[in-house]
Amino acid sequence: MKINLKSQLSILVLILVLISCNKTTETKNFKTAYIDTSKLMEASIESKDIESKYKNKSVEMGADLKIEANKLQKEASSFKQNAMEKGQAWAQQKGQELQQREQQLQYAQQGMLQQLQGESGKEMDSLILKYKKVFKKYGKDKGYDYIYGTGESATILYAKDSYDITNELIKIVNDSYSSGNKNVEKKEDVKK
Repeated sequence: MKINLKSQLSILVLILVLISCNKTTETKNFKTAYIDTSKLMEASIESKDIESKYKNKSVEMGADLKIEANKLQKEASSFKQNAMEKGQAWAQQKGQELQQREQQLQYAQQGMLQQLQGESGKEMDSLILKYKKVFKKYGKDKGYDYIYGTGESATILYAKDSYDITNELIKIVNDSYSSGNKNVEKKEDVKK
């Protein structure tokens, strides 16, 4: 009895289907959660302290600029009165001088803002790195396979509220900061 090629292929396909049906697929349930990072940063005492620090520093650094700006404004208003009395040559020279001082004040203000943004940016970046270490430790301790982040750069478009662990992490970072343990990441480094 000869079996033609078509029949052989049909039998082979049938055998492969039967074999593949007998295999069981192993599925694993993953423990997941997410953190609303925007909410965390808004509720973080340390984040608020950093923000307040640079707001105060801005006011302090800006005080000198404000004094200089007020002086310049007074001179500019008296300039108009004195221009008629002292003549055109004096007015041109004084006008150029006032413009140069105004530019210098603008450059000083821009420099101050850049300095403050740079310094506060470094501190906030450091805080974010510190929090990432807290998240990692928390995830390991609680047996999570994944912890996602939502917020300004959302990586989750939808999740059940029951997966939201933001408030737990807010409590952890604030308790740690309030207790004076401002170097949470150093504890983890010691454990490694």
